[in-house]
Amino acid sequence: MIEQTEMSVTEWQYTPTLDFEETTTQTKSYTTLDVMKKRAPTKKGIACRFSCYFAAGEETILVYVGEDSYVIDLEDIVDLHELHIMVRNSYSKFKEKFDFRKLNTVLRYKELPPLDESKIDFNTILPLLF
Repeated sequence: MIEQTEMSVTEWQYTPTLDFEETTTQTKSYTTLDVMKKRAPTKKGIACRFSCYFAAGEETILVYVGEDSYVIDLEDIVDLHELHIMVRNSYSKFKEKFDFRKLNTVLRYKELPPLDESKIDFNTILPLLF
């Protein structure tokens, strides 16, 4: 059985800029993914940490980090397809938390950069689940 934990926001460092205008200010943003192995006597799993940064020029507006994990019975086998689903689900929860929290910021009309799965080496992550 695979159990997904609740997404936990571990960092939300918001620094509003004084001269930010949504319509004219160019913002840069990028998202990273870190994956860690988890192990217990009767369970295995992975923890996914997404980090997203928004900047206007040289000024950082937001640093947002969220963590999510999967707990899996030792006898369960996770294949590449299932791993893709797990990462997508984690990113979806990360995005959902952002969409809710951004409403009180100058980034209320901004979106998270889409998850570029072509940059994720799933074949390196998969052995963490054996």
